[in-house]
Amino acid sequence: MNATTILYIILIILSFDFILERILDILNLRNWSPILPKVLEGIYEKENYLKSQEYQKEKYKLSFISSVISFLTSFLMIALGGFAWVDQLVREYTTNPIWLALLFFGVIMLASSIISLPFSYYSTFVIEEKYGFNRMTLKTFILDLIKGGLLGMLIGGGLLALLIWIYLQTTDNFWWMAWAVLAAFMIFMTMFYSSLIVPLFNKQTPLKEGVLKDEIQKFADKTGFKLDNVYVMDGSKRSSKGNAYFSGLGAKKRIVLFDTLISELSTKEIVAVLAHEIGHYKKKHTRSGIILSLLQTGLMFYIFSLFIGNENLSAALGSGQHGFHLGLIAFGILYSPISSILGLGMNLLSRANEYQADEYAKQNYDGQSLGDALIKLSVSTLSNLTPHKAYVFFYYSHPTLLQRLKAINFTRNKD
Repeated sequence: MNATTILYIILIILSFDFILERILDILNLRNWSPILPKVLEGIYEKENYLKSQEYQKEKYKLSFISSVISFLTSFLMIALGGFAWVDQLVREYTTNPIWLALLFFGVIMLASSIISLPFSYYSTFVIEEKYGFNRMTLKTFILDLIKGGLLGMLIGGGLLALLIWIYLQTTDNFWWMAWAVLAAFMIFMTMFYSSLIVPLFNKQTPLKEGVLKDEIQKFADKTGFKLDNVYVMDGSKRSSKGNAYFSGLGAKKRIVLFDTLISELSTKEIVAVLAHEIGHYKKKHTRSGIILSLLQTGLMFYIFSLFIGNENLSAALGSGQHGFHLGLIAFGILYSPISSILGLGMNLLSRANEYQADEYAKQNYDGQSLGDALIKLSVSTLSNLTPHKAYVFFYYSHPTLLQRLKAINFTRNKD
């Protein structure tokens, strides 16, 4: 396949993805109505429902503008040889393949961050502020950008450098050696992310002794779940939205509650949410998710190893000199249809897992409390509770609120 054909395929893939996303957005928009649907009566008050519609519309407008700019930038960079120009620019400073790739992606990431910065700022300090969600100060916003950038350089840059080094040392065994390195990193991050990365952004403190901790421990004992680590995170530092998550493996597993979740839900509702998270662990969803991710990564590296040596990948981007970094960009776009299909499968599995975790919470604790918690969290964050089915199919890793309530046979209290 020659460079021109590869270029056309890349541009077609980019355009198709953009058009498909816009069609899905339009379908989702048509599901919105100023009239409160009967299915939401007793869940959303009319005022809050209208507010949620306005919130979703403002987020959509910003996302649409951002996506158009992103698409046009990517399309023009490829069609007009922008990536080749950046490649030529950094080659004036080094010809070492590793440093060349690091400088190249450093320039690309810096430019991308500058373009996305106004949208991130507007989303946080205008839209989220307007609807009462933002609690982030400008100082925290800037520090997050700096910390995120430094982590990206250290972790992303370090992994990229290691992968290129492996490729230079042994092209034939590259795919499985690179897979082994990334697999080890993924497992390491699964185990230690909450204890190593999260503290750079948020404080996590052990849950204090009291009724909530007693109820959580009581449920853990009942289900045979060894629980030594329950932490409270200062999520209110950035947003009023509540959350909880389960992380780690084996002895390193921990449950983290946002302080906003504790302030918003009752004790029974919090334990019900945790019962759902423990359900994931009991059903081995975490383990199976990691295994599937590792298999997908292995597949990607194997296919990547078949193409990375092809000089036409770099030529398709307008460069006369082949480089690992240019091949990586071209391959990333060419591989995206496969990635999207695999992503759809993972979303289907994830939604099925959510139903199973909800059922576990219902059978082992209280489905009514879980339903109440899900409603409170959805309504307080002004979520769109009636998304289009196609939009859900492509994007949602969780079933919709109404689907989850129906699955656990939830009945809304009238008082």
